Amino acid sequence: MASSLAFVAIRDPGDSGDAPSAPSPLRPPSNSARPSAAEEARTIAAATNVATLATLTAEGDPWASLVAYGLLGGTPVLCVSNLAEHGRNLATDPRASLSIVATTSDTDPLAGHRITLAGVVTRPSAPERDAARAAYLNAVPAARFYLDFSDFTLWLLGVQRVRWVGGYGRMDSATGEQYVAASPDPVAPASARALAHLNADHADALAAMARAFGGYPDTDTAVCTGVDRYGLDLRVHTPRGVAYVRVGFPVRLDSADQLRSATADLARTAEWRR
Repeated sequence: MASSLAFVAIRDPGDSGDAPSAPSPLRPPSNSARPSAAEEARTIAAATNVATLATLTAEGDPWASLVAYGLLGGTPVLCVSNLAEHGRNLATDPRASLSIVATTSDTDPLAGHRITLAGVVTRPSAPERDAARAAYLNAVPAARFYLDFSDFTLWLLGVQRVRWVGGYGRMDSATGEQYVAASPDPVAPASARALAHLNADHADALAAMARAFGGYPDTDTAVCTGVDRYGLDLRVHTPRGVAYVRVGFPVRLDSADQLRSATADLARTAEWRR
């Protein structure tokens, strides 16, 4: 009897698949600067204190556990019970990774940002221990009740490889060295408030920015979907369809306090160029 084979395509969650293609820009964008994968990873790691820890059992099987973490610089600090499965795993095999998911209001969990930090754990040296302990307590204050118990161990995850996924169709990798050298985005804590303000009160200015700087002079309307130290992400509606645009600031911002003036300057320049 004849048999048939079904082909199954395996996709990376960042793959846009067969989504409709966006209309091409009518001219090159003026400035499409955006954070690197290492900067994105540092920002996501700094924004929360919970992750999924992946370890290896003595038999070599993968084991995933929900954990809390602190950060010493960019290095994740873990406090793990030696009685827990993942605690025993780390003591036997130091290879591990953390999966960290950025907070999002999107109903599609795969549309959000997330990272994987992979590397090897070590116990902090004597000079590092006080700083590691303080970093963990700063992120997890409740740990003061158990941190110094004899059956808990502090671990530092030395990051060797980073994978960042920024939703469908956006992904990149970074080395451990690039991750350590990067810094969290100082605009991130204010980004949600800024995004809401721009969309509620400055919709016309966003459309003007897309026309002047984004390469879409036929923009009818625009919505801001992201804000960071390098610029704005916009979703623009044109007669040719929906496109996604990057509008960069003239210079990188070093503080959230600069955000209001930077966006106002972009809006004024866009209006002047109209």
